Amino acid sequence: MASVPSLASNVQQRLADALTAALPGAGSADPLLRRSDRADFQANGILALAKQLKGNPRDLAMKVVAALPTDGGDLLREVEVSGPGFLNVTVSDAAIVRTLAARAADDRLGVPYASAAGTTVVDYAQPNVAKEMHVGHLRSAVIGAAMVEILEFTGEQVVRRHHIGDWGTQFGMLIQYLLEHPHELDHEHAEGEQAGEEAMSSLNRLYKASRKLFDADEEFKARSRDRVVALQSGDPETLALWQRFVDESKIYFYSVFDKLDMEIEDPDIVGESGYNDMLAETCRILEESGVAVRSEGALCVFFDDVKGPDGNPTPLIVQKANGGFGYAATDLSAIRDRVQKLGASTLLYVVDARQALHFKMVFETARRAGWLNDEVTAVQLAFGTVLGADGKPFKTREGETVRLVDLLDEAVERATAVVREKAEKVGLSEQEIVENGRYVGIGAIKYADLSTSAVRDYKFDLDQMVSLNGDTSVYLQYAYARIRSILRKAGDVRPVAHPELELHPAERALGLHLDQFGEVIAEVAAEYEPHKLAAYLYQLASHLTTFYDKCQVLSAENPAELVENRLFLVDLTGRTLHQGMALLGIRTPERL
Repeated sequence: MASVPSLASNVQQRLADALTAALPGAGSADPLLRRSDRADFQANGILALAKQLKGNPRDLAMKVVAALPTDGGDLLREVEVSGPGFLNVTVSDAAIVRTLAARAADDRLGVPYASAAGTTVVDYAQPNVAKEMHVGHLRSAVIGAAMVEILEFTGEQVVRRHHIGDWGTQFGMLIQYLLEHPHELDHEHAEGEQAGEEAMSSLNRLYKASRKLFDADEEFKARSRDRVVALQSGDPETLALWQRFVDESKIYFYSVFDKLDMEIEDPDIVGESGYNDMLAETCRILEESGVAVRSEGALCVFFDDVKGPDGNPTPLIVQKANGGFGYAATDLSAIRDRVQKLGASTLLYVVDARQALHFKMVFETARRAGWLNDEVTAVQLAFGTVLGADGKPFKTREGETVRLVDLLDEAVERATAVVREKAEKVGLSEQEIVENGRYVGIGAIKYADLSTSAVRDYKFDLDQMVSLNGDTSVYLQYAYARIRSILRKAGDVRPVAHPELELHPAERALGLHLDQFGEVIAEVAAEYEPHKLAAYLYQLASHLTTFYDKCQVLSAENPAELVENRLFLVDLTGRTLHQGMALLGIRTPERL
């Protein structure tokens, strides 16, 4: 089905036609329409036109109103000239219901596909091999997964990339430690037979032991660095151990992402090691093109606006003086691969805001090399830190970083308790309680993250997250479950749109908000701001609450057509909540 024009786009077109008819000298002027609290919409483009035409803006506005067709209330109920030349526009009740009916007839709820869709590679959820995932990995995974869903919904071709940390000094250190402590190797092998979380706990313990020795023993440090060389040169014994770490870590990653209710597939995981064969060539291209220069033996890229505390330039080091490759070489090779092999038009990096300078330098280097240009762009979707209730970075009581699995398990436990309190009233089975507890707990964590502007830090407060009141996912999930309950109670009475009915102010407010869904999706996709979708959905649920308070749906006193029309509004609200929450990666249970 073709996309359904929103009320805003229809009003915009109607005003643009009137502008052209009333003010021939204006050309194809933009009415500059926006949503308004004083009316349904306000157009303020005539003020700018008045300067161009050297006329009185209020007089010009009156001419535009006079040029509007008298359509008997088909679209516009009232257009009023306000102030120095604003147009306050109120649409008809019939136009609201007809527009929503057209949306309801479409599986996509009338949301159009983007007019210039391309290919976006989303780099998100970047855990490290042989290390347990912690709270710091949460935001990249949650924000990235939401943007993948939203972009795909708008018609973008999305390639997922999980750039896992699977190469470098730490693996030389870990492998050398195991080779020198064979009893640990046997124990680790036994642990490896266990499930993902247990196997990773074992690997994590070995990593900490090897790190402690690495920091304390210079000779072990030297042997570890030699082991890195053996790894990079493809030594079979070293590679076999490395591969085992990677395989065990992937099983663990899958188990954590399963808890997060996210899909992660093997082809999407292309870690640092995936670009090894490109590193030398990347350096050669940069050096031969003059983008990078040798400085004290290292291959560096310099920037006029990046200086250290001493005022001297701080370069991006692509290759170290000893010939080793750093993160920059890998990141630049990844850009080459994603642009040249995957055909990306946009590279979206969902990465901690503290890495902003690194990516600024990497992107600028790629632009100088010609890998990024007007047709191919790279964007960092930077995110802030997860804070504890005290406003400080989230830590355990012992001062250690919080394990992600512990956080998820606690959220599900808390949410299950909340669901269980209401279960008897709703008649939920034990299976439904457990399932809904998971959906509510994981949804609570995701929504708390996504309802905050990504670049801001946010406080992790589980009590607030699983609250039935306020701006929480549980509030939205209960709104959806209540809608499904009403539709079940309606029995044989079906939702039917009735444009001939006069709408209550609460019905108008709900209908006008429903009409904005497509605009919000387009803005969120263009600006990479999922928090605006979360805000829209919360406002939608709030409008629904007001609607329930003011307008009885299933009342024997209501005429049949009024019941059908209100069921129609309720049903479309439910479908919009369900679709919007799905784009954020949050489930909406039918009964709660």
